[in-house]
Amino acid sequence: MKITFDHTRIRVSNLEASIDWYKKTCGFEVLRRTDKSPSGNELAHLKIPDSEHKLELTFSPDFKVEFPEDLVHTCIRVDDIIAYCDYLESLDLTIDLWPSNWREKFIDGKKMAFITDPDGYEVEILEH
Repeated sequence: MKITFDHTRIRVSNLEASIDWYKKTCGFEVLRRTDKSPSGNELAHLKIPDSEHKLELTFSPDFKVEFPEDLVHTCIRVDDIIAYCDYLESLDLTIDLWPSNWREKFIDGKKMAFITDPDGYEVEILEH
């Protein structure tokens, strides 16, 4: 029996803004979208090329983000974190880094950084 990870679902306050953000910052492509339901709910399924994992963005008119800090985050892998963070900075995004001198020192040898999407979800960037 083979088990694989399929997708992560997050609720968003503005579906169009979130789709644009994930496309621009992380290279996601839209696989499919649902039509708006009578209650106003909409879904968009996104995927990074060459990755099997999908991101499901869900919009509900009654949207509320209520989750404990550090409970939810998505992680993407890049082959060159310095170049990728330079790209993110060119988009005027704030890169949350730990430690603050990240370009010289990485945590346990891991090169990582964090950005935040329009709804406050943390996206980890990991060089692997």
